[in-house]
Amino acid sequence: MKLEILTNNDNQEIQNGIISNIRDLINYKNLEPGDKLPSERMLSEKFGVSRSNVREAIQKLEFYGILKSKPQSGTFVADIGQVAMNGMLDDILRLKTPDFKSLVETRILLELKTVRLASQRRTDKDLEKMEQALEAYKQKVTNGEDAVQEDLLFHLAIAKASGNSTMNTFMLIITPEIITNFEKYHVCDKNQAFMGIQEHQDIFEAIKAQDPQLAKEKMKIHFKTLYQYCYNI
Repeated sequence: MKLEILTNNDNQEIQNGIISNIRDLINYKNLEPGDKLPSERMLSEKFGVSRSNVREAIQKLEFYGILKSKPQSGTFVADIGQVAMNGMLDDILRLKTPDFKSLVETRILLELKTVRLASQRRTDKDLEKMEQALEAYKQKVTNGEDAVQEDLLFHLAIAKASGNSTMNTFMLIITPEIITNFEKYHVCDKNQAFMGIQEHQDIFEAIKAQDPQLAKEKMKIHFKTLYQYCYNI
């Protein structure tokens, strides 16, 4: 299993440069809602960056509703007026990488909701994905290995099981920065990691039993140490 991510905070400066260039292109060519942008290949050549960087910038602008991609057709300007679009693009370019406390607060708010929804909407396939992530986490912890990614894979499986694509997307966006900060601050020591095995199991059992309130309570217990930790760093 691999973490699927939409953004990479390590190249934010490059991304902002591409977004600025796309804004200038839209304004210079007077592109209107529904107009098509040049292909990723053409944009990468024009801006002097890789196609993967262009793709990530387009995905970011899609997330904010500024662009729309259609399979086999290309990328198009969304139905937003030019003044509003430029204002939104300026705001996006001013966005800063969130601090660890903000990430933790956002994650907790998201997951207390997603775990309730997952309890109500989960499928057998969702449970299977959670079990796989849980087992991978157990193995890493038991072997004394770092299990941060396996931990987050379990939580991402819950987000996906919630059936809410927007919440799932938010989780995918903040996950890379969470991993970086976990490693930076050494959040999960061995004792906490072993405790996490049972806590994850409790959350899983509540979701499996389709008990939203119990699942929320178990998630609160799981996050108690993390929440206290982030305010002591």
